Amino acid sequence: MAQALDTLKEAGPTASSAEHVARRKALLNWIAVHALGVAAALFFVLPFVFLFLTSLMSDQQALTRDLLPHPFEWSNYRRVFDTPGFLTWWKNTLLYAGLGTVLTVVSSLPVAYALAKFRFRGRQLSLMLVISMMMLPPQVVVIPMYLFWAKQLDMSGTLWPLIIPMAFGDAFSIFLLRQFLLTIPDEYLDAAKVDGCGDLRTLLKVVVPMAKPGIAAVALFQFFYAWNDYFGPQIYASENPAAWTLSYGLESFKGAHHTDWNLTMAATVLVMAPVILVFFFAQKAFVEGVTLTGVKG
Repeated sequence: MAQALDTLKEAGPTASSAEHVARRKALLNWIAVHALGVAAALFFVLPFVFLFLTSLMSDQQALTRDLLPHPFEWSNYRRVFDTPGFLTWWKNTLLYAGLGTVLTVVSSLPVAYALAKFRFRGRQLSLMLVISMMMLPPQVVVIPMYLFWAKQLDMSGTLWPLIIPMAFGDAFSIFLLRQFLLTIPDEYLDAAKVDGCGDLRTLLKVVVPMAKPGIAAVALFQFFYAWNDYFGPQIYASENPAAWTLSYGLESFKGAHHTDWNLTMAATVLVMAPVILVFFFAQKAFVEGVTLTGVKG
């Protein structure tokens, strides 16, 4: 009995010491992981902070080593908005990104639904054609497309050659939506058809509510692409300043204010702000949609 008590007394401090070492190791791991996270966050955030602070400086201070503006020149943003054509660029970009996103989602969703849930001859071939369209660089077809829209339809100097094709679907959007719709159980669709729903009503009443994360992801991808698109407006709208978008107009603004770094930074902030805000408020649906698209193939 005495020997057993001595053994327990010796094991007690040893167990306590091992638990203390484990807790200390866990704390050090937590500190290391969070320190790396903070460092990575600063690496990505600091350029935006520098951009924003520079946009609030005066002309003279923007060229100095000062990090904080004194005083804060909020009037720089008003001066940017007062630049001739800037509001027009905003309207054109909203039209291009907003209408293009709606047309892409509306035209791509039925095609993705058919590829995901219908059984028909040539289904796999149709899917392969969609995937092959994703592999085709837009620069390959830019010359024939430009000749068609500019020479045949006389639409050069407008954004319609970029908006109208979105009404006929987008290969990447179709593929992404198709992958997401594969995760929806067929039992839901069968139950809707038993209740008398046709294919269109099943799509609108059953599939669309269940596919909101995937639709949100596709809409955000398309919105970001259209908002940041520089190549398309340069090809079709460069000859008409009234049809310029923010991405293309910003290049002209930088050329006119190449010495006014504060105004250039303010214009850049105004161009980036909508994209950052949209992603910030919709990031949950975006991440969920992108994650679930790879569940089933």
